[in-house]
Amino acid sequence: MPTKLIIDTDPGVDDAFAITLAARNPDLELLAVTTVFGNVGLGHTTRNARGLLALCERHDVPVAAGAEHPLVHPELGRDSGAHGQDGLSGRAGQLPPPRRELAEHDAVDQLRTVLDNADEPVTIAAIGPLTNIATLLAAHPRLRHKIARIVVMGGALTRGNVTAAAEFNIHSDPEAAHRVLGGGDVDCVLVPLDLTHRCAVGTSWLDELAAADTIGTALTGLTPDYRTHYRTVLGWDGIVLHDAVALAEAIRPGMLRTEPFPVAVDCSFGPARAATVVDRRGTAAAVNAKAPQDPEDAATVRVALDTDTAELSRFVLDGLTGKHGLTGKH
Repeated sequence: MPTKLIIDTDPGVDDAFAITLAARNPDLELLAVTTVFGNVGLGHTTRNARGLLALCERHDVPVAAGAEHPLVHPELGRDSGAHGQDGLSGRAGQLPPPRRELAEHDAVDQLRTVLDNADEPVTIAAIGPLTNIATLLAAHPRLRHKIARIVVMGGALTRGNVTAAAEFNIHSDPEAAHRVLGGGDVDCVLVPLDLTHRCAVGTSWLDELAAADTIGTALTGLTPDYRTHYRTVLGWDGIVLHDAVALAEAIRPGMLRTEPFPVAVDCSFGPARAATVVDRRGTAAAVNAKAPQDPEDAATVRVALDTDTAELSRFVLDGLTGKHGLTGKH
């Protein structure tokens, strides 16, 4: 049976690629998209999510708007330089208008409803700040068994991209991230910057996407600001598809090589605020051998460390262009 999936997102250019990858892939059933503040404000992220689903002709997928702000402390600032003022390089207006109305209820209610109605556990791809997901886990603990796993794009093992220590999604709401990653409520996979940067794609990949069909052309048309940003970061003409890397793992478990480690998020107010602290002192075998009642075992997260980058980039490109067997029409 196809994997059942919910995407929680803050589109964002890389989120746009991730949503399209899911929307066009026959190996999953996309049950809902929920939105959160992040790369841009909630109004923009919600409009972008709806427009992207309209682009893929996925009018069957409901969209619900979620958190506008972090759980506890004010947002420390938002740099929209990489994604442009509207999240999509100033080109969000080029997306087709959605035919489906925005859900009347909020993101957490949408998540609860989908999980309640699911006849088997659902995967959640959390590719923005984790505010909605932390709220869900706190408010509806009875639904934990309905979540197959949460695949989180976020964190960094060595260096951040917002501060020396912190990655953007985690930095946007560290308390929410600590609740999700450190709570041990459900199985989590963490896809950090260290891996996503190694999966960057270049001009030939983007050119092939643009030439594939109208959806590919539209997607690449959303990337100019993002491409300019990453030309500086990478030192060559390419982009990093952070969220699409996480979606590849959500669609095909095992696409990324993971190892289990205890993970905590620094919620202090020093220079390490929002750092993902991954305890790699023990071996994977030692972590797995812990007794179930061991409190550290409850907070173990599978951290993505490696992948076949050529296979991954081809998988994402084929998914974005509908070569996995879906035309994009529903």
